[in-house]
Amino acid sequence: MDPMLVVIAVLAVLALAGGLWLVSGRRRGRVPPEVSPHKPLDREEALPTARPEEAGAGTESPGEAPEAGERAGGAVATLERPESIPGRMQRLRARLAGSGGFGKAILSVLSRGDLSESDWEEIEDTLLTSDLGVEVTMELMDGLRTQAKVLGTSDPEAIRGVLRSGLLELVDPTMDRSLNLARPAAAESADLPAGAEPAAAILMVGVNGTGKTTTCGKLARVLVAQDRTVVMGAADTFRAAAAEQLSTWGRRVGVEVVRSEREGADPASVAFDAVRKAADQNADVVLIDTAGRLQNKAGLMDELGKIKRVMGKIAPVGEILLVLDATTGQNGMRQAQVFSEAVGVTGIVLTKLDGTAKGGIVVTVQRELGVPVKLVGLGEGADDLAPFDPEGFVDALLA
Repeated sequence: MDPMLVVIAVLAVLALAGGLWLVSGRRRGRVPPEVSPHKPLDREEALPTARPEEAGAGTESPGEAPEAGERAGGAVATLERPESIPGRMQRLRARLAGSGGFGKAILSVLSRGDLSESDWEEIEDTLLTSDLGVEVTMELMDGLRTQAKVLGTSDPEAIRGVLRSGLLELVDPTMDRSLNLARPAAAESADLPAGAEPAAAILMVGVNGTGKTTTCGKLARVLVAQDRTVVMGAADTFRAAAAEQLSTWGRRVGVEVVRSEREGADPASVAFDAVRKAADQNADVVLIDTAGRLQNKAGLMDELGKIKRVMGKIAPVGEILLVLDATTGQNGMRQAQVFSEAVGVTGIVLTKLDGTAKGGIVVTVQRELGVPVKLVGLGEGADDLAPFDPEGFVDALLA
């Protein structure tokens, strides 16, 4: 037989056997389907389709992650119940007492026994560096020295009692620190539906970085803990993150937030819509968050006046709370003066009053403005905001 014919026959048999094996393999699923080098793999067919709630996993920014208890689609299964006011105050007093402040430095001097002139000077220096200001410090020191002579003693406990009385008098427990939450009468120009009643309005103001938006959200929790219905207005329209942050606070406790979807929208318009919404819903309180502004920018300060006037078209604004960072000291004092002149501040919220040697700002701001510190914040927790308690504050300093 011709050798060439033999080779051709063998090749033919091998080709036939390979074809039969390939067909058999395809039928048993052992060979993957052919993929064209010019056509990418269809991932919707090749991979499991992600559920909507999984598709966004890992994309939440810090502080905006869905709360535990939220279901897919953003529906809230259970709302948080904010901490009661007595519980807050007890916890915050303990935190303040444990954090220090100028009281510890003074008590360390008093514990030495008979006070020398250098001891008195050390007490004076400590008070001056606590942001009490020169005038208040001299007044307090004169009282301490006079009482020490009257008592005829330098006994630490006796002087401590005099110091407590002096500080308490300066903090002034007689000031009305309650929030004005009485429902106001509707303005004559208010065009409200039958049965609608304006809510008590609170306007939050302050410079950048003091924590206004966070404080607004925390104040909403305080009010919800008191079983009041609340609407919040995101009138900081210059930062989209501010509206998102306020909405997150609202969702956690079931508080509606009125906001504009357009960045840079007129903040007065947003504030008006929020006040109107609160009246339509017969809510108890409407909280308006505003953009932070430098106290030396006249245009921005005038804008606050406009917001207040526009809100007044529904009803007068009952509370204008200035949020101050307690660690800014005398600079915070200047901020307070300018804001008070611009919109008529009715109360102070001090944030970060957590043991820095700046507790004297409480005395200074009240004396200069004639308005009380009404709320204090001592931490980053959601319920770390409480009404200011003068006696608790002084006792914590001297604990």
